[in-house]
Amino acid sequence: MTMWVFGYGSLLWNPGFEVAERAVATLPGYARSFCMRSIHHRGTQERPGLVLALDPQPHAACTGVALAVAQGQEEATLEYLRARELISSAYVEKTLPVDLQGGRQVTAVTYVIDADHVQYCGGLPLEEQAQIIARAVGGRGPNTEYLYNTVAHLLEIGLRDPDLEWLHARVRDLAV
Repeated sequence: MTMWVFGYGSLLWNPGFEVAERAVATLPGYARSFCMRSIHHRGTQERPGLVLALDPQPHAACTGVALAVAQGQEEATLEYLRARELISSAYVEKTLPVDLQGGRQVTAVTYVIDADHVQYCGGLPLEEQAQIIARAVGGRGPNTEYLYNTVAHLLEIGLRDPDLEWLHARVRDLAV
């Protein structure tokens, strides 16, 4: 059976594992937003950045990509993803149903925010998000790079996210 992973942020452009198939996919019941403070990858303890997470919202849906893990790489991929995504326990690993473009449904390993975790910061105004993203830098580089790459890859697969596009333009202005 094929193992799938749902990507909605950096997994869109930097999965870090061998992908056998990619498909545009929608996850019902969750919204993508910059609702997680990043203290490792895109910020520090002293100056946290922001990364995207999936926040449960009953009437929302997040469109991203479903990534099929190459046959025989399932165990290594899960080990890699857990080291990457669960570094501070702000994400919770779930296996959730996603709808692939074209009508097929698969279950995918998905990382969603733990709203009780100290790094959760849902509901920040977009301007505050832009101010943070424009200045934060972490172990994987500038927070701006994370935003720019995510927006570029969403547009590349034909997906529009008005909040992320607004942030992209605002952060470009601030980062000059």
